[in-house]
Amino acid sequence: MSMFSNPFSLKSKLGRCLCGRHATPEEHAASERAAGLGDEARYRDVVASGLMRALFPNDMKRRAFLKAVGASTAAAALATFFPLDAATQAFADTGKPEKTDLKVGFIPITCATPIIMAHPMGFYAKQGLNVDVVKTAGWAVIRDKTINKEYDAAHMLAPMPLAISQGLGSNPIPFVTAAIENINGQSFTLGIKHKDKMDVKSWKGLKFAIPYDFSMHNYLLRYLLAENGIDPDTDVQLRVVPPPEMVANLRAENIDGFLAPDNVAQRAVFDGVGFIHSLSKTMWDGHPCCAFAASREFITTMPNTYAALLRAIIDATGFASKTENRKAIAEAIAPPAYLNAPVTVLEQVLVGKFADGLGNIKDAPKRIDFDPFPWESFAVWMLTQMKRWGQIKGDVDYASVANQVFLATDAAKVMKEMGLTPPTTTSKSFSVMGKVFDPAKPAEYAASFAIKRS
Repeated sequence: MSMFSNPFSLKSKLGRCLCGRHATPEEHAASERAAGLGDEARYRDVVASGLMRALFPNDMKRRAFLKAVGASTAAAALATFFPLDAATQAFADTGKPEKTDLKVGFIPITCATPIIMAHPMGFYAKQGLNVDVVKTAGWAVIRDKTINKEYDAAHMLAPMPLAISQGLGSNPIPFVTAAIENINGQSFTLGIKHKDKMDVKSWKGLKFAIPYDFSMHNYLLRYLLAENGIDPDTDVQLRVVPPPEMVANLRAENIDGFLAPDNVAQRAVFDGVGFIHSLSKTMWDGHPCCAFAASREFITTMPNTYAALLRAIIDATGFASKTENRKAIAEAIAPPAYLNAPVTVLEQVLVGKFADGLGNIKDAPKRIDFDPFPWESFAVWMLTQMKRWGQIKGDVDYASVANQVFLATDAAKVMKEMGLTPPTTTSKSFSVMGKVFDPAKPAEYAASFAIKRS
């Protein structure tokens, strides 16, 4: 359901319209209708629609509720516990952020570059926000502090809002991926004693670290292992280790390797304890990794604050996407309050000219890149891997979940405002290790693998 759909209409449902910009033909018509509404009526629709999406992230449940009580009763009930008129007026009058002092949590990795650099380089201040970016120890802490509202929003692994919204690893709470923080930017890294193990098939019996169960790292490492005939649940050990602790664990030989953000991999090379076997982009060039995420409650109760945050982060992402800005960014995010890393390590990651730990200097300008668009097909792929490895039980409404959690339409709107050129659709096909993924056929894709749990 788009922001301009009638939130109390049974006809509003998830799907696709012919122009590719709306979830249904009804939404296409609603968008045209919105153009003819007065500002007050349009903004009231926006606020009501956002609230209904927060209350009923599953569209079937929303329609069942409307069938049971009727549209007028639903609207009246909504008005009794939420000040629609006041919120509409606040939204329509100035667009001024409802809250300017914010806390945004992050993990100290280069994946969080836009969220971090927006602080020292003034992107938050440009939007009238005073943001305290808070360095955090691990992903479970990020999740809990954001759920408990200690953080207003956070840097999360892109699959985390999908998992949180479905109650995987926590109670189900509607969360969204408002923007992708980075694409590519991860390295398969082995301890220096494993220089003879360039063939992935020789990794059987090794111990690997991943940052979190609901991470692209988990899914990409499992994918690579399985494609080489190694069952990731029986033939190797996978351990969750926070990225800042991975190099120390590699040095102590508690693990044999890891798939982690490039600054962690490059630090292992810098310290002489590991080497970079391969970059994640060799598996899937352009894959997502991390995201800017928030609860639906935050984005619906503070729409102007959310919009200002999203503008700041997309603006920063656009700046970071330009190669000529990367050295300045490395200096900005290197201090202890941020990544606490040598500038030379960060430059090797961001610029893409780096030592691999095997005596070679590699040149990969797109080793890490920054593209904020949260493709719904990214979410669908992640859901197929959650299903493949048994994290999700039962049937999955792939398209519905992806549409509810990955806010491609919001991102496209803000990208246009920032002078960027967003895609004209919300979904695309791509290849992972040469295998084409069709987002229109996720169930067939998930079932097609020889090694899987479900």
